Amino acid sequence: MEFKSLTNIETSFRRIRVMLALFVCCTTLVSGYALWSSYRFAEKQREKIYVLDGGKSLMLALSQDLSQNRPAEAREHVRRFHELFFGLSPQKDAIEHNINRALQLADKSAYHYYVDFAEKGYYNRIIAGNINQVVQVDSVSCDFSAYPYRVRTYARQMIIRESNVTERSLVTSCELQNARRSDDNPNGFIIEHLVILENKDLRSVER
Repeated sequence: MEFKSLTNIETSFRRIRVMLALFVCCTTLVSGYALWSSYRFAEKQREKIYVLDGGKSLMLALSQDLSQNRPAEAREHVRRFHELFFGLSPQKDAIEHNINRALQLADKSAYHYYVDFAEKGYYNRIIAGNINQVVQVDSVSCDFSAYPYRVRTYARQMIIRESNVTERSLVTSCELQNARRSDDNPNGFIIEHLVILENKDLRSVER
């Protein structure tokens, strides 16, 4: 009987040790999860900026890593330049206004194309022929593996006349340099070494 009693006591102690080990493990897991959750919460709070608006209202502004948006901003910068530079209406003031806005997004390579088009009478023919030129950018391919970023743009030009509509292909290449943001250049890029690789008629449709 004495041996059996000792065996039961040893078994009870073993169970207590197992239960204690399980309790310690559970406590460790819960504590670890609580610490991890607190760290994640603190990191999210660091991404938030609280701004007082005249001391009356509280606005929440999320601070974002600018590098995450650069690819989208680069494509939008190039797309906007093409729409301004190649999209023309038969009004001299409108042409000059859009060209000036486009030239603020690029270097002298774009200006050289503008001077060349003007000397050849391209803009005068647009005005005299009452021609609208609409640009549709199909895709903008950016290579961000090296700086400056290399870009190739594929677009279509719709030359709308009173008698017909001519569709032309437009393929260009350029490089993007980072620049200071401004009202005229909100995305903070400058287009350099602009080259028109292709600009030819695809089809013409009678109106």
